[in-house]
Amino acid sequence: MIKTFEEAFQFVIEHKVCTVFGSKGSPHPSLWDNTALSEKKPKAGGWSPKIMAVWDWKTRIPQTYPEAVFYGKIKGGDAALIEMQFFRETHYPASYQPVTELDELAQQVYEFIRLEPNFTGPLRKRSIERLTCTKSQFDTALKKLQISLNIVRSNDPSLENDFWLTMREVHLDLVNQYEINSSYEPDEGERADR
Repeated sequence: MIKTFEEAFQFVIEHKVCTVFGSKGSPHPSLWDNTALSEKKPKAGGWSPKIMAVWDWKTRIPQTYPEAVFYGKIKGGDAALIEMQFFRETHYPASYQPVTELDELAQQVYEFIRLEPNFTGPLRKRSIERLTCTKSQFDTALKKLQISLNIVRSNDPSLENDFWLTMREVHLDLVNQYEINSSYEPDEGERADR
């Protein structure tokens, strides 16, 4: 069972994909279910040691080891930490969906982020004002953009809140590699050789 930051990091590396808080029916282990810290709230109030630790680890692991661990949302909407080689070779090719295939609101929110990366709060306010969507609709669009791997949370440790960037801005080599491979069309001669 996990008790320390380093053990949590090793857990992610070992399992390749782990959710943060877990959910029923998820095929992946979760940090929450495998952490051996107290769930009891302190008498003075606030979060339990277990919530504080898991919440810290989900942010600090990808900040501390950005070349080793990716943080994002996976199908179903669970927040997950993914070992980077598995992310690059397996998860990204299987989960990436072009933003043009998403609904109009998701595309518009993506455009806001592409033009001006921002924190969730100001981005939500701008979306509600300009796109006349609800908070719930905005949150759903943001989740879709994460699951489809079009946006990613910044790993900058100086930022306390979620700051959104396009995947292209953070993992340009991966995005380019996948776009080149997915848009490749063999010419007539190559098709005849098959």
